Amino acid sequence: MKIAVVQMTSALDPKVNLEKLDKWLTEAKDAGARAVFLPEVFYSMSNGQGPSPFLPDANTPNEHNEAIRNLALKNKIAIIGGSAATKLGDQVINRAYNFEADGTDLGFYDKRKLFACDISTTKLTEADVYTPGHSSHIVSIDDWKVGLGICFDLRYSEFAREYNKQGADILTFSSAFTVPTGRAHWHTLCRARAIENQCYVIASGQWGEHNERIKTFGHSVVIDPWGEVVVDAEEGEKLVFADLSKKRVQDVRAMVKMT
Repeated sequence: MKIAVVQMTSALDPKVNLEKLDKWLTEAKDAGARAVFLPEVFYSMSNGQGPSPFLPDANTPNEHNEAIRNLALKNKIAIIGGSAATKLGDQVINRAYNFEADGTDLGFYDKRKLFACDISTTKLTEADVYTPGHSSHIVSIDDWKVGLGICFDLRYSEFAREYNKQGADILTFSSAFTVPTGRAHWHTLCRARAIENQCYVIASGQWGEHNERIKTFGHSVVIDPWGEVVVDAEEGEKLVFADLSKKRVQDVRAMVKMT
């Protein structure tokens, strides 16, 4: 299966972000990709001190929900894993949206592990903004099972192992890793989750300076089940591609038996 991964510098204004995404999704479709993996808060990036004012609604879908669905429907390609701050009653959740190429809703995942750090250059506490989710979710693309995670979820090996036990072939972590934590841990964590679970890891990331408080690391990656880097987007806004092989998953699992 050929897939595409978006690395972008999302702005607060979703119109700016949607314009970029329409271009990339068209390119991905024309290149023969089956699905496009989007980063965390791709729809609208706030400064971390409060939620975006542009919120899809979990209870009563609005124009923002429809704009996300239309990315898949308009461009006739599946979108996986990308998240948006979403209103749920009087709370805000970080929700990953997933749609087939015909606009069919593949279900959602709400970020369970909320980021908190206090580093000299970065101080963020997501619990001040978001309410955590409580459930895992796997989506199916053809005969591939994709376990959904968002950013800080990547640090929890038991989280990924849960998906492995449910039969996932792919683990995806849409992300907006900060620069200092990304430099220190990003590649190691992505490779570890792939090796431990003998799955592909697809980690689409935000990159660049979004506002006065948020700067992200980039380096969106696809890691194979042996821990080899298939593609690394490094820096800059771009679309990258990877070909996934079910035989590669089977071969790795045959070489090293894990229970």
